[in-house]
Amino acid sequence: MNTKIIIGGLVLVVIAFYGGMKYSESKRVAIIANFRNGNFTPGQGGGRGLTGGGAISGEIISKDPNGITIKMRDGSSKIVILSSSTSVMKSVNGTLTDLEIGKEISGTGTANSDGSLTASMIQIRQATTTTNK
Repeated sequence: MNTKIIIGGLVLVVIAFYGGMKYSESKRVAIIANFRNGNFTPGQGGGRGLTGGGAISGEIISKDPNGITIKMRDGSSKIVILSSSTSVMKSVNGTLTDLEIGKEISGTGTANSDGSLTASMIQIRQATTTTNK
């Protein structure tokens, strides 16, 4: 009798574990899709630099010594404030001078009340091409 209870309990544990893994996978896919589409909102993901802050993804359309302006995928723009402590990443180490108009970037930082973002990290991405169907 005790064996049936133990086996039943193990089956329930395996089913719960599998269900939890599938649920977690679906959330991860949704978060990645939102980030790639430029729809990543502050607090999603829980990763370093994402909680309580913000993330951006788009094309640099202007640049000055204090920041860059990004054209978001939805057509809007966002000001990104840069500082000497902002890390710039690419396949090799980058610097603030690597941020050029026309470059595709992703970044994280702290969302400001005026809608801008103070960047803590910028990653230069490879240009992507889209096809119209």
